[in-house]
Amino acid sequence: MWYGNETVMVISIANQKGGVGKTTTAVNLSASIAVSERKTLVIDMDSQCNTTSGFGIPYNNVVGHIYSVLIGEKTMAEVIRPTAVPYLDIIPAHPDLIGAEIELLDTTEREYALKKAIGELGDTYSYIFVDCPPSLGLLTINSLAASDRVIIPLQCEYFALEGLAMLLRTISIIQRKLNPGLEVLGILLTMFDRRNNLSFRVWEEVTKCFNDTVFRTVIPRNVKLSESPSHGKPALLYDISSRGAESYLRLASEILEKRSEA
Repeated sequence: MWYGNETVMVISIANQKGGVGKTTTAVNLSASIAVSERKTLVIDMDSQCNTTSGFGIPYNNVVGHIYSVLIGEKTMAEVIRPTAVPYLDIIPAHPDLIGAEIELLDTTEREYALKKAIGELGDTYSYIFVDCPPSLGLLTINSLAASDRVIIPLQCEYFALEGLAMLLRTISIIQRKLNPGLEVLGILLTMFDRRNNLSFRVWEEVTKCFNDTVFRTVIPRNVKLSESPSHGKPALLYDISSRGAESYLRLASEILEKRSEA
């Protein structure tokens, strides 16, 4: 879904498995793209609100959020909030999102609620990132139906590939039935531990299976990445010299490079 002449790219960050670095990627990749002075928006579609709190926004005090947009109570413009990162805005989540799938059931074209909402923004942003919930329900389907690309974070662990196959089948169905333009931007290996042989084996297996679909950048296990959410900051504001912050800056450069080559 391109608006105008390559003015905005919508990227979902999706994996139905929790604990794979999905929200960490949403927070830190959006911040890393924004510091390259591209106007960026991150939408928190997860009722756990971790991306929202990761930017220091207490979700219990949020009046306008993505749930209120999806059910037609507010417009996108009314719920956008700035973050501490220049060029980066956020649309927060709220725990009420857990009921959104039921609310949307009787809505016509319910799979396109987010796409219609994003359409309100026109070419305000160069990049819009969507943090999907850890499931393959209606909110994730909405996110994928609204997106140009999807990034799949994959933890370097034994059962990583099993969940990936299920997600790729879902993406294939979305491509056939709802969004023919959706493409996988890349598989992102996360929580890579150089001291652990298993990390290297997973990297080798995923690279062998998916070749160029795997990002060159690998996200390491990193203390600063783990600590930064409790301070309500992306890693580049918490400790820009940390390996975690540096890895997401490299990933942002890789994505910008891919787009320039497209």
